[in-house]
Amino acid sequence: MHKIISRYIFKEIAFSFIIILFVLTFVLLMGKILQIMDLIVNKGISIFTIAKLISFLLPAFMLFTVPIALLIAILIAMGRLSADNEITVLKASGVSLTQIYYPVAIASLITFIITIIVGYLLVPQSNFATKRLLFTIAQQNASIGIKEKVFNADFKGILLYAEKIPPKGDFMENVLISDNHIKGEQNTILAKKAYLVADADSMTVMLRLESGSIHSVSPDLKNYRKIDFKIYDINLDLSSAISGISENSKTSVEMTMGELLEKRRKPGLDKAAIRELAIEVHKKFSIPLSCIFFGLLALPLGIKSHRAVKSRGVAVAIIVVSIYYLLRIGGEAFVETGHLSPEVGVWTPNIIFALLGIYLFYMADREISLLHMLKVSFWQKFRTN
Repeated sequence: MHKIISRYIFKEIAFSFIIILFVLTFVLLMGKILQIMDLIVNKGISIFTIAKLISFLLPAFMLFTVPIALLIAILIAMGRLSADNEITVLKASGVSLTQIYYPVAIASLITFIITIIVGYLLVPQSNFATKRLLFTIAQQNASIGIKEKVFNADFKGILLYAEKIPPKGDFMENVLISDNHIKGEQNTILAKKAYLVADADSMTVMLRLESGSIHSVSPDLKNYRKIDFKIYDINLDLSSAISGISENSKTSVEMTMGELLEKRRKPGLDKAAIRELAIEVHKKFSIPLSCIFFGLLALPLGIKSHRAVKSRGVAVAIIVVSIYYLLRIGGEAFVETGHLSPEVGVWTPNIIFALLGIYLFYMADREISLLHMLKVSFWQKFRTN
C-alpha cells in the first residue's frame, strides 16, 4: 500500500519536475539568444558550432535550474494533492507526513546526485570548453573578416588595411596598420607581408609582420621616429570580435575540485584569491545540498489547500528562491570582502533553510497552524492587558 502511494507521489513530482526543468533551462537560454543570433547572422558561424556552444552552456544552467525545478515541482504536486483532498484522505487512512515525505526525499536525493555530478564534473569542463570554443570562433572570424582593400576595425585599438590577399588567404601583402592600443601612442606600421598566427594553448592570436617599418610622431608633433624591422608581432584583442573571450588561464569557475585544492596550496596567493577559491570549493557541495533542503521545506509549504495550485506553487517558489539566492549572494560578497569566513558565508543560507524546513515539517506533522498560534498568543496578551 505504502509503495503504491510513494510511486504515485513520486510520479506526480517527476512529471512536473521534467516540464519545469525544460522551461527554466529554455528561459535562461533565451538570455543568450541575441549573442547566438549575432554569431549566426553577423559572424557566419555554422549551426553545428552553435549547437556545441549551447551544449556547453547547459551544465552551468542546470546547476541552478535543477534545485529550483525540484522546489516548484514539489510545491505544485503537494498543492494539487491538498486541493483535491488527497492529503486529507491519506492522513485519515493512517499515512503520516513522514511517510508522505518518503517519495519527496527520494526525489530530493536523485536531484542532489544529479546536481553534484553536474557541479563537480561537468560545469568546470564545460565552462573551459566554452572559452576554447569562443576562441576558435574568434580566430575563424578574424581570418574571415579581413578583406583586401577594406579597412578592418574588428580588433581593439587596431585599424588594418591589406592591399592584396591571395586566394588561399594564407597571408596579406602591403599591409597598413594604425595602432593606438597603447594609450598616448599612435603608430603607423607598414609591412610587405602579414600572417595571422594563432596559439590554441595560450588562446592568443598574433599578427606577424615581415619586412616593414614603424612610424610614430610625438603628441606635440615635434618629434618623428622610424623603426625598421624584419619581423614584428602584434597581439590582437579579439574581445570586440566575439564577446566573452578571455585569457587561457582557468578561472575558479572553470576548475575541478582537484585543481581548486591544488591552486589553494600554491604559495604566494593573495588573500582575495584564496577566498575566491574557497568559495568555489564550498559551492561544489552547498549548491547540490540545497536540493535536500528545498525538498524538506517544500513539503509543508505545499500541503496548504488552495484553488490556484500552480500559480501559488510558482509564487511561493519565487519567494523562497529569491530569499535563498539573496542570502547566498550576500554571504559570498561578505566572504570576498573578508568580513566572513567562507564556511559561514557559503553555508549560512543552507543552515537557515534546513532549520526552517525542519521547523515547518514538525508543525505540519503535528498539524499546528503557525497563524493560529500567533492569533492565540495575540488574544492572550490582549486579554492580559
